[in-house]
Amino acid sequence: MGEMMNEGQNLGNDIDLSQFYSIFFEEAGENLDQMEQMLLALDLEKADDEELNAIFRCAHSIKGGAATFGFADVAELTHQMESLLDKLRRHELTPTAAMVDVLLESSDALRGLLGAHQGRGVEPPATADLVARISVLAHSEDAEVEEEAPAPAPVVVAAPAPVAAPAPAPARKAAKVERELEIHIGPLENPASADGIAELFRDIPGLGTVEALPCDLSTRRVWRARTSASDSDLMDLFTFHVGKDDIRIVEQQAQPAAPNITIGEDGEPMGTGHPNPTTEGRDYGFFEGAPGVPVRAAATAEGAAPKAAPKVEARAAAGAGLESSTLRVSVSKVDQLINLVGELVITQAMLAQKSRELDDKDNQPLLAGLADLDRNTRDLQEAVMSIRMIPMSVVFNRFPRMLRDLATKLGKKVELVTQGESTELDKGLVEKITDPLTHLIRNSCDHGIEMPEERRAKGKSENGTITLSATHEGGSILIEVRDDGKGLSREKLLRKAREKGIDAPDTLTDTEVWNLIFAPGFSTAEEVTDVSGRGVGMDVVKKNIAALNGTVEIDSAEGFGMRVSVRLPLTLAIMDGMSVRVSDEVYILPLSNVIESFQIKPSDINTMAQGAQVVKVRDEYMPVVELERVFQVPRFEFNGTSPIMVVVEAEGSRVALMVDELLGQQQVVIKNLESNYRKVPNVSGATILGDGKVALILDTSGLVRRSRH
Repeated sequence: MGEMMNEGQNLGNDIDLSQFYSIFFEEAGENLDQMEQMLLALDLEKADDEELNAIFRCAHSIKGGAATFGFADVAELTHQMESLLDKLRRHELTPTAAMVDVLLESSDALRGLLGAHQGRGVEPPATADLVARISVLAHSEDAEVEEEAPAPAPVVVAAPAPVAAPAPAPARKAAKVERELEIHIGPLENPASADGIAELFRDIPGLGTVEALPCDLSTRRVWRARTSASDSDLMDLFTFHVGKDDIRIVEQQAQPAAPNITIGEDGEPMGTGHPNPTTEGRDYGFFEGAPGVPVRAAATAEGAAPKAAPKVEARAAAGAGLESSTLRVSVSKVDQLINLVGELVITQAMLAQKSRELDDKDNQPLLAGLADLDRNTRDLQEAVMSIRMIPMSVVFNRFPRMLRDLATKLGKKVELVTQGESTELDKGLVEKITDPLTHLIRNSCDHGIEMPEERRAKGKSENGTITLSATHEGGSILIEVRDDGKGLSREKLLRKAREKGIDAPDTLTDTEVWNLIFAPGFSTAEEVTDVSGRGVGMDVVKKNIAALNGTVEIDSAEGFGMRVSVRLPLTLAIMDGMSVRVSDEVYILPLSNVIESFQIKPSDINTMAQGAQVVKVRDEYMPVVELERVFQVPRFEFNGTSPIMVVVEAEGSRVALMVDELLGQQQVVIKNLESNYRKVPNVSGATILGDGKVALILDTSGLVRRSRH
């Protein structure tokens, strides 16, 4: 945990992540909104597994982004929330009202922290008390006892331990033991950073007492503490200030601890617990009648109402600090706008064609207005199209810093290679693939790439390589994450699957075995860390991609590496294309696949067995694909024969396409033909030309595969 806090602190001067801050703040705000709604709707008696998993994923996403951008305080708090939620979703704990309360209050604190990082002049709230309370809830042996508290309670419970009425508190399983400890810290380069440990005992009610002991070395700190907290809870708290390796806790003696008594305003005891904050009037966003709200007496509710007002005001102030610098618009509205602009372009082209029939002298004002309309329409079209199109570099540039910090933390040497950064994708796709790509890259670094010593022993370079690429392939967008690590182990995956009760016979194919890692909660990590081991990686990837009607494929060779291919349907994208004519039809070829074009003579084409044709290009024979035959284009005698060959390359092979004429190069907006019509072989999409006609975009990969058969 302590090391994770350094993950965002070592940013090099070569990467500027500030351009992505606004996206993170907006996504974090959305996750917090979603988390709060799900917490308020959570049925404590019958908590749904999918709801708990969804709440966990919200905290997990915020933590990952915060650690990437260096917001250590946000990452610390969400890590503790994640630990509690992880135990809830694994049914190791039973959800209680106290847990919902502390998670809601943590959500409010996160809004305040994010607002402070956003530079809105908001003072960041203190989170030490929240962190301690969450930690106690996550590790308390009495978590289940809390649900047995009497229903009539004078105060809404906010602390981890129940606060009851003047009636006796429920019996505990066992009395807590107060221990006397010596806490040794150091050696440290900056010993003052350890002083915050003593402040924890002062700021967190019920944690215990601490006094400084003399120390001969100025780089060390020693304290004597009396506390009933466990070593693991203390380590979680101390690692907020110093590294885990710099902490040593030595137990001196143990004796039963007297329970902490909360004294009410009337002098009567109110209950027992570990932390002991004033809880009266803390509603934490609960509405009357919402699931999980403790029952209160009417008189108490009236008395608590005035004290709840400052809490509401504080939450409103925190929310005001988290302002969005952009306007979030529904994708469907943008699609509608793009379609309307397309219709406007077609109408403008028709007017321009009709205007050529008018007399210039008699209709000069009208023609000048149509010229302005033409110019303005083109500007509008470019502006609207640019709204949805984002280069992949926006996504790719997030990962070098994240991977470098992660590799340093894991003691590995990893190089990130990116390809296809200029490929432009629909903004909706970019937003939804960012989290899956983050999981895939972290998995490759954590699970795939070996330690330098292990790589040397295998004859590999010490530096592992992770390759992230994006290309247009056929009617899809293909994004690949490849690494040259150890790959997947078939035996290990089968063993882990059987341990989790998954049916995994030895007869499964390799592909079926690889797909086991998509099961919810499945992880090959031996222990849980802040990087992996919670089983919340690949299932999130598959869910997000499936929501886009995409697919995820895994290919692995043990000892050599692994490749994860994410294929998404081509909904909307811009590409450079070459327009070609075959008879009266116009087709678009992706310019990235075009190698060359040349004139041919009939004698240059040779016919092979079964009618296959090849053409000789600089001592190399290439298969010939006649688009006229592939698409059954009607040809009339006055159109002549096809005198031009266009060489295209895909999937490592080249073919020569026979066309009548090259019309030129242009940027085209790709429309998904499958969703509007049906899947057409050898066609990846369609586009609308300037004259309003529809031109098909050819699937060069499909044409190459056709030539092989």
